[in-house]
Amino acid sequence: MRIFFTGGSGKAGRHVAPFLADQGHQVTNADLVPLDHPGVADLRVDLTDAGETWSALAGMATFEELEHTEELRYDAVVHFAAVPRILLTSDAATYAANVLSTYHVLEAATRLGIPKIVFASSETTYGICFARGERKPLYVPVDEEHPTVPEDAYAMSKVAGEVTARSFQARTGTDVYGLRINNVIEPHEYAEMFPPFLTDPGRRRRNVFAYIDTRDLGQMVQRCLETDGLGYQVFNVANADMSTAATTDQVREQFYDGVELRRELGRDETFYAIDKARELLGFEPQHSWRDVLDDPGAREG
Repeated sequence: MRIFFTGGSGKAGRHVAPFLADQGHQVTNADLVPLDHPGVADLRVDLTDAGETWSALAGMATFEELEHTEELRYDAVVHFAAVPRILLTSDAATYAANVLSTYHVLEAATRLGIPKIVFASSETTYGICFARGERKPLYVPVDEEHPTVPEDAYAMSKVAGEVTARSFQARTGTDVYGLRINNVIEPHEYAEMFPPFLTDPGRRRRNVFAYIDTRDLGQMVQRCLETDGLGYQVFNVANADMSTAATTDQVREQFYDGVELRRELGRDETFYAIDKARELLGFEPQHSWRDVLDDPGAREG
């Protein structure tokens, strides 16, 4: 597939864009800074500018494409570009950049007839991650039906992006899949970051004790590209286990006392439900911090 990938130089994108290229796709990275990966074409694009966005999506990506006499069209858009969290710039700038860029990408892609759009939403839409004080989910495991009523500018922008995506899908019938991506972890970060998480689960409360390995995020995007005909969908994206060595029973007792349990959970199963992605896309995470670190809480049963 010829893929227009926005934000390919960011923390998630710099892994996922090359992963897609390794799967045989032709990937163009549209970002303000280059990725400089030999298998990915770089195009400097300000996605908050409607004209730039349209021009980039309608244009060529490489010099090799000069050999084509016909107009080339992208087969898919993967939209990861965003101000990635609060407290990097002002709330107003965060919201404006994320909402405008998402609108421009969706408008240009659908008007140009691109048949598949995958966009990055966020775990923060559930209102837990960046809440002031402690905020518990209404029930666990947290699935895609859980209310999304956040109070911070970043998560608000992601909810707005989902509403915008759903509207463009309704207008055009294009397949548009949103990924509510949990805390993105690069492989080297297990050894660097996880030891304190394993012994102090409270550090992971704001992420619903979940995470997503960049390699499994790549798999998730690939599954979305391979699966047609679902219309508009949102999917939680996380690894199958928690990011702490505490068991689900221990986490529930300490952090989710009184929170409704919708179904039984495995000993180490994530509270950030990925059932929908498994059922509709065949997503099955392959990686875990347990591949790198010993589990201090491991025991029989």
